[in-house]
Amino acid sequence: MPFLGQDWRSPGWSWVKTGDGWKRNEFSCDDIEDLNLHLLNINDGETFETEDCSTLPTKSEKESFNNTTKSQYFYQEKWIHVHKESTRERHVYCTLGEAFNRLDFSSAIQDKRRFTYVAKLLQLIAKSQITSLSGAAQKNYFSILEAIVQKVLEDQYNPQLICDLLHDLSSALCTLIREGGRCVLIGNMNVWISRLETILSWQEQLMNLEISPQLGNGLTLCDLPQQMKSNILFRFTDAWDIMNMGQMTPSWCILSEDLHLWKELCKYHFSEKMFCKDLIFTENGHIDWKLMFFTLEKHYPKREQYGDTLHFCRHCSILFWKDSGHPCTANNPQNCLTPISPQHFIDLFRF
Repeated sequence: MPFLGQDWRSPGWSWVKTGDGWKRNEFSCDDIEDLNLHLLNINDGETFETEDCSTLPTKSEKESFNNTTKSQYFYQEKWIHVHKESTRERHVYCTLGEAFNRLDFSSAIQDKRRFTYVAKLLQLIAKSQITSLSGAAQKNYFSILEAIVQKVLEDQYNPQLICDLLHDLSSALCTLIREGGRCVLIGNMNVWISRLETILSWQEQLMNLEISPQLGNGLTLCDLPQQMKSNILFRFTDAWDIMNMGQMTPSWCILSEDLHLWKELCKYHFSEKMFCKDLIFTENGHIDWKLMFFTLEKHYPKREQYGDTLHFCRHCSILFWKDSGHPCTANNPQNCLTPISPQHFIDLFRF
């Protein structure tokens, strides 16, 4: 396969430091011409006078000017090439933190199809990979997490998922802070303590979150016929959603306890070999499928379902969001795509 990157003998790209880490700059031809003219003027000894020539710009003013002038020429791809081995031209590896910075997770959380996917990915990183993130990736991680919490507080969308995420993250941080020097922890300890306090504050806000009732005289879920209510419950794949729906009214409670509903939920998440080993029966001699589900959940992973996921191109070894695309060189790019689950995303960067 030919090498499609920049010539390794070239001087390289220009980079600028931002709040999310180092990013590459791209300048237009007009900027290069202006720079050349400026250099010629300096070499000719030409001076420029202003009204206040005695006041020199401060360091902060220079940085502000550089950021505002260079940011408009910055171009960031929404895909990343997963390097798993070193070559003559490229002696680097792609890390989890680099992928987390390069892929557009900030925009993904605004899309309800990707919200659950990003939240699950953050939860998996919190459990096992939080110490492997670089300093810039950590800042990006907690900024995305803050945006997710604010979205839940404003839109009241899927608060239980974010509560589970914050619980796992706070437990992991408590363990890391308590171990102290026995683990590799990038960053100052006071910074991690401050992050833990922020997470605890978010947990308290979510616990006090009250779902505001929708005002209106239109048709509600409680007004639907029983058959339609049952069809709605059979569309759910999360057991907690079914139980929460059962707390609305007595009629919903009866439907949520239907054993046939929980049997279909068991078949969806687990294979027959899993739940046919040890069956649990009720006092009437029927199989207690609800208790079976929560028993199997403790021993086997549930089936994951997402509205949209990251995709991996097997031909180019590129990870990307499907709507953003990538520069694929295959004859039929669609046959090279593989959906990537959150766990598979983390496994890609375990070398």
